[in-house]
Amino acid sequence: MITSAKPITAEQFALMPDDGKRHELVAGELVVTPPPMPAHGESQAKTGSILLGFVRPRKLGRVFTETGFVISTDPDTVRAPDVAFVAADRLPESRLPRGYFRFAPDIAVEVVSPSDTASGIRSRVRMWLEAGCRLVWVVYPASRSVTVYRSMSDVTMLESDDVLDGAPVFDGFGVSVSDLFE
Repeated sequence: MITSAKPITAEQFALMPDDGKRHELVAGELVVTPPPMPAHGESQAKTGSILLGFVRPRKLGRVFTETGFVISTDPDTVRAPDVAFVAADRLPESRLPRGYFRFAPDIAVEVVSPSDTASGIRSRVRMWLEAGCRLVWVVYPASRSVTVYRSMSDVTMLESDDVLDGAPVFDGFGVSVSDLFE
């Protein structure tokens, strides 16, 4: 983690030059993480692709990867889930904002990397839910499983043979967990 003398704002963060590393802003502090490993990247791409394949033809909203969302201010926190879904009625009618979204996505997907810790994942899930995210999927490539959070007390662990759904964000979506890893 790189820290600064005073907190960085979301606006300052957006103007930082690209140094080839992944960054997020947590309570005004810059956090640097290594790029994802292949299993992470593949799970991220498959999850995003499956979600996009359901959302796009139904015009339910938009799917994003590694896109920044300002989820708290003063000091600012800008997090970027591996995959995110934002419902159509929450998006501007004309074009996407030039800066970060200033709200949490409806669905945040976090793909777990070998360097992630259980407490770090819980912290990210809690941040998303407290910011207003309605559904968080935590994808575990190593165990080929998904943990679904609708709240910190409504948690479902899914294995390969189980079906991942989109409730309460949208109905009709269902994919076998194993499909995320094939």
